[in-house]
Amino acid sequence: MTDTYSDFTTGLESPANDAFEIVPDDALDLPVVTRALNVATEGQIRVTTNSGQTVTLFLVAGCAFPIRVRRVWATGTIASGIVGMY
Repeated sequence: MTDTYSDFTTGLESPANDAFEIVPDDALDLPVVTRALNVATEGQIRVTTNSGQTVTLFLVAGCAFPIRVRRVWATGTIASGIVGMY
């Protein structure tokens, strides 16, 4: 398959190149810092941002929410089907 944009530098304003399913965990950071989050079922999600702030957000289903997080907490997270994009 041809990738017209393979020679372009990826920046924070570029679309995500990959994604992974997230299982919320109170003790472990994610394997990679996200560029955005997506949820299948809307609700609250507690995260620790890349800068170290822990906050609770409300995410709607099906929309990519642009945020760089390093942890998604089980405690305080109600949303499900969480996907991290990077």
